[in-house]
Amino acid sequence: MDCVHLSDSNITDPAVGQIQTERERRRVPGLLALNGTKAERELPLLPDLDLSTVFSKDLLPSHGGEAATWVFFQDLVQLLLSHVFRSAQPSSKVLDFHHPHQLKEGLDGFSLELPDQPETLEQLLVDCRDTLKYSVKTGHPRFFNQLSSGQDVIGLAGEWLTATANTNIFTYEVSPVFLLMEEVLLKKMQSIVGWSTEDEGDGIFCPGGSISNLYSLLLARYHFYPEVKTKGMSCLPRLAVFTSEHSHYSVKKSAAVLGIGSENVVVVKCDERGKMDPVELEACIVAAKTQGGVPFYVNATAGTTVYGAVDPIDAIADVCQRHTLWLHVDAAWGGGLLMSQRHRPKLRGIQRACSVTWNPHKLMGVPLQCSAILVKKKGLLQECNQLCAEYLFQSDKHYDMSYDTGDKSIQCGRHVDVFKLWLMWKAKGAEGFGRQVNKCLENAEYLYSQIQLRTDFQMVFQGKPEHSNVCFWYYPPSVGKLPPGPEKNRRLHEVAPQIKARMMEQGTVMIGYQPLGSKVNFFRCVFSNPATQRSDVDFLLDEIARLGHDL
Repeated sequence: MDCVHLSDSNITDPAVGQIQTERERRRVPGLLALNGTKAERELPLLPDLDLSTVFSKDLLPSHGGEAATWVFFQDLVQLLLSHVFRSAQPSSKVLDFHHPHQLKEGLDGFSLELPDQPETLEQLLVDCRDTLKYSVKTGHPRFFNQLSSGQDVIGLAGEWLTATANTNIFTYEVSPVFLLMEEVLLKKMQSIVGWSTEDEGDGIFCPGGSISNLYSLLLARYHFYPEVKTKGMSCLPRLAVFTSEHSHYSVKKSAAVLGIGSENVVVVKCDERGKMDPVELEACIVAAKTQGGVPFYVNATAGTTVYGAVDPIDAIADVCQRHTLWLHVDAAWGGGLLMSQRHRPKLRGIQRACSVTWNPHKLMGVPLQCSAILVKKKGLLQECNQLCAEYLFQSDKHYDMSYDTGDKSIQCGRHVDVFKLWLMWKAKGAEGFGRQVNKCLENAEYLYSQIQLRTDFQMVFQGKPEHSNVCFWYYPPSVGKLPPGPEKNRRLHEVAPQIKARMMEQGTVMIGYQPLGSKVNFFRCVFSNPATQRSDVDFLLDEIARLGHDL
């Protein structure tokens, strides 16, 4: 059975070697400077434990488990650092792709099956190593596949500490520090949106942007029809929701979950850049009223998933004001633009929203997951969701119970997603986040400029990207020479998926593709990793051409 040490990993990175040397030099836990406990300070020199004979039962909290726990964690941290270092190297693979049946059948001793008898710590470390080996390196500078990417070291440290604390962020008594951090972060984000934190602003961190969007619809409905909380949808008229044809599918899904119905979501047309047309929105609102519907909610998108378009929020807010509608801004992808003085004006009017979704785990590079629903009206979250479970939210606690925020949530247990963001904010400051956002959009502009110089690539729409999304086609020679028409479109539609398949098999780079409306499959490159350099952008275009030249 393999022993897991850095020397087995064939890594020549000098930083890794330095860590290994440091490990051999310091066999005692380096906790003296951190005021460790007496037991920690008096640990003997740790032997080179043979983890092939040690099991989880030998770790803390078992008596005398300190030495085994230390060695296990030491080896585990080396594995994690190895992954971090490799992910940062552009020449390393983004992924080692295998089909599902191959992983299920087992590769090089890596088995997904669950045993009846415990396995050794050495085998667990091998499993950890193989899990990372066959996973996608989303922190790699050539991973362009999703809106969330990158590997922030401070954020990673925050996630490790969060898991170590292992608490539930629903009452102050079990999560005092994290709840105060959440309050500080929410107020900061509300002020950046443009709300007065003196007399307005509320919010909560949620498990992803889709749930944040669901909260917005839930709150809007309760705001206009508070009786729905106790009497249900049967006492309400037929409600109508409005969102753009380029908006995230979570708006329709939320309407279905809440009993409003996906058919009562009116999809508003967009212009050629994917922005909602405010004139068309107002026409849809009027039409819904004449057909017996009751409009109450409009979703504007600040950073659409595919094009990265930002809807004209100010003009949409004018429409909502005229018709007394709740305006929600889904800024899951575009909220990070508010951190940049250069790009903040693109979200002009966001301060007029009743609620905002903002995902720091996207453009701001916070490790997954980190999403907030921000609400302008104070107290609405509590009124809408409060049920006063007596085993959690007793009325006679000895501290300020306003910090027991669990009743604002539709969940009971809630993961701590705030510490990693708080720690990153301390490390970077708002200015550092702004520079990071600027770097991502500069990469997008560079990709756009390079596409303009090549005859085998073509933008899906003309003009510089508004966000860090860049959408384009690649034309192999055999397709590029065809005359415009259905046959050329049919052939072009097959190009992106074939290149993507080859790309994943070779593992050199990852980028997404999709069709949209009448447009055949095209590549969508998104930049949210500040580690990406112009050389990585050049590599992306050259690699697409190399992989697809013979198609």
